[in-house]
Amino acid sequence: MQQSAGRIEPPPSQFARLVPDGFPRGRPAPFICRFPVWHDACVDESLTCSARGCTAPAVWAVLWNNPKLHTPERRKTWLACDEHRQSLSDFLAARQFLKDVVPVEDRPDQG
Repeated sequence: MQQSAGRIEPPPSQFARLVPDGFPRGRPAPFICRFPVWHDACVDESLTCSARGCTAPAVWAVLWNNPKLHTPERRKTWLACDEHRQSLSDFLAARQFLKDVVPVEDRPDQG
């Protein structure tokens, strides 16, 4: 323990030198918007495909729910480009989670 300005300070962490940028857990968290979701500063107008690594614009909304977790009327949404529409739908259908595939403009949560 070290004493400075009348306070007792814990010794420096043995791991402090191992982390990048001097942050205790690595990099700082990304900016989280503090405004309501509808605020212009927070809303990202570009909708991208939900497939891993895909950055193509979304064209389809794949609607699904897990009946073990969600009520029957609840719909979760994955966005899909033309290329990944079938693979995302097949993944959900194999688990009996797929409910519908609609154009992204017609998705129910676009409020």
